[in-house]
Amino acid sequence: MVFNSIEFAIFLPVVVLLFYLLPQRARWFMLLTASCVFYMWFVPKYILILLVTIVIDYLAGILMERNSERPKRKKTFMIISIVSTLTVLFVFKYLGFVTENLTRLCALFGVETDLAVNIILPIGLSFHTFQSMSYVIEVYRGNQKAEHHFGYYSLYVMFFPQLVTGPIERPGNLLRQLHEEKHFDYDNISKGMRLILFGLFIKMVVADNLGLTVERIYDEPSTYNSWSVMLGAVFYSFQIYCDFFGYSTIALGSAKLMGYDISDNFRSPYLSRSIAEFWHRWHISLSTWFRDYVYIPLGGSRVKFSRWAFNILVVFVLSGIWHGAAWTFLFWGFAHGLLHIVEKVLKKNAKTLEPQTKVGRWSIDLLNVAKTFILVTLFWVMFRSSDFAQMKEMFVAMFSNFDVERQVVVDWQNFLYLGLFILSDIVLRNTRFDRWCDGKPLVLRWLIYAMLVFMIVVCSRVENVPFIYFQF
Repeated sequence: MVFNSIEFAIFLPVVVLLFYLLPQRARWFMLLTASCVFYMWFVPKYILILLVTIVIDYLAGILMERNSERPKRKKTFMIISIVSTLTVLFVFKYLGFVTENLTRLCALFGVETDLAVNIILPIGLSFHTFQSMSYVIEVYRGNQKAEHHFGYYSLYVMFFPQLVTGPIERPGNLLRQLHEEKHFDYDNISKGMRLILFGLFIKMVVADNLGLTVERIYDEPSTYNSWSVMLGAVFYSFQIYCDFFGYSTIALGSAKLMGYDISDNFRSPYLSRSIAEFWHRWHISLSTWFRDYVYIPLGGSRVKFSRWAFNILVVFVLSGIWHGAAWTFLFWGFAHGLLHIVEKVLKKNAKTLEPQTKVGRWSIDLLNVAKTFILVTLFWVMFRSSDFAQMKEMFVAMFSNFDVERQVVVDWQNFLYLGLFILSDIVLRNTRFDRWCDGKPLVLRWLIYAMLVFMIVVCSRVENVPFIYFQF
């Protein structure tokens, strides 16, 4: 079931209504059942994979707590849990990639064999794998008590608003809230509906329409002139942002309807002045996950520069691999890590003085924002390309096909949609749509709501376009 579907438009109100009608003691069961239905709407049998990881991590948490005075045994249970969970992730997400490359390697040495394995990736596997691992690690560290109620732990992993595309929640936030009794609050309903409406707009109107142009250009980049290919790259930057941001915003709103606060995953990342700031504003739940469970344990920044650079590259390469089993994703992650290191070196060795006037500082900030956006957009070409051949074709077409006789893409309506979104992103840089609406005049709020509904109905595509991050 996807958020931008008729099924979800029926499913969500029913769940929210049942939530408030049922007593607290029965809500966990209803939400868990609803989450199972939500997940099984895609491929029912894959819920068994999710159940296996849930059972393993649930038992590991209890066994670690029981052996809190036996550090070695406690650590053993943590390792068993993490290895088991990562093994499931490896088999379904990376085994095909590894066997395919082993087959190619054997061919280089004249050995003809076919080791390739093709397994369908369960939706959201990377997300709920990392969410389960955060629980196990926090219990091991003593920051989280083990959850002894199997139903509540299962609901923590399977909570439907953020089950398949995040944000990746920590037990200290979501698991705690699931135990709290929630009461009907009109403010929660109002804010939840605002977020869902805004999320549907940026997904169905902005992202999906930009995707039509992006798909045409990536399919045959050599047939378009360079300006059109550059435009396609820019459109993809905003397509993937609006697609993922739209999902996260609908997830926030869906949870808010029932009084649950889940984590913000984006804070206007394209207004960042550096790659480091970009990753503090983009997919925040994943960035902080790698920070807390990989970067800091490796030594973080409290080490010599060469070790710090190594830590950064490890984190970004792992982040690239997390997104997908392909060399392009690994290369994309490595490029971001390398640029992060280069930026730090340049900043450390910069000899220029900071401008003393506001105009001077704003000008520098604007240049840095433009620089960061251009670099991120170029890196998205690696991310979007199916292989290195397509990536090469895109870059060649982007910088060598200035022939005016080649095809030109002019989708004027997309500039309108994109302009409205960019304006909203600037306005909401330090806030969120539901909070921004608070205190605004009633007439203004309802004019905005009416405009969003009108554009969703009139300007969105006919078919339901899947969310991009479903594949991860």
